[in-house]
Amino acid sequence: MLMLMTAILIMMLSFLMMMLASIISKKTYIDREKSSPFECGFDSKSSARSPFSLQFFLIAMIFLIFDVEITLILPLIISLKFTNMLSFMMVTIMFMVILLIGLFHEWNQGALNWEY
Repeated sequence: MLMLMTAILIMMLSFLMMMLASIISKKTYIDREKSSPFECGFDSKSSARSPFSLQFFLIAMIFLIFDVEITLILPLIISLKFTNMLSFMMVTIMFMVILLIGLFHEWNQGALNWEY
């Protein structure tokens, strides 16, 4: 009986100490910037109809295109084992030429200019 009471007392004391440590360690002030969700650098509390930067959209699209290109290039390396060298080189060169033509077109259109 004494052992059970001692275990309950220790459990209650540890629970109280954890609750006290939790209360003491909390922040006492709420920061508006840190508590708001981050939405790509925009203020989430402002109007949703604010103008959107076309430059940001173009950069995001170019990033997605190059990300998909990487997922298409990686299987080419694995297929090297199963194909002959001539067909592998032709497919790889055609793929790279298509990517370079796209990059050159984006460059000519000014999508890669970082000026605002």
